Amino acid sequence: MEFDNNIPIYIQVIHDIKKDIVTGKLALGDKMISGRDLALMYKINPNTASRIYRELEAQEICFTKRGLGTFVTEDKERICNIRKDMANDLLEQFISGMSNLGLQKDEIFSMLEEKYQKFDITENVK
Repeated sequence: MEFDNNIPIYIQVIHDIKKDIVTGKLALGDKMISGRDLALMYKINPNTASRIYRELEAQEICFTKRGLGTFVTEDKERICNIRKDMANDLLEQFISGMSNLGLQKDEIFSMLEEKYQKFDITENVK
């Protein structure tokens, strides 16, 4: 993963893990890799990996069973809400960017419709 220097690494990794969860790469109740393995996978400090798991627990995205490891939440509604939040963030960035270019709502919709028709969405849905 390439990190953006303008965003703290732990936030970027949390976002990546959330994406894996909402897309089903990590299923409800799945055991997550250890903090040590997370640090190796992302090439980050083990303390940062611990912080990531603490933050995910605070957001109720995962939970730890002492002696067994860390697991993805089993709360399907929680995952649906995370997915909606992530989608809303993307939409806000998109709309803000398009507005900053001086485009109006009807122009944005027209461009979006045209691009969507050329885009095979099934390639990006897993």
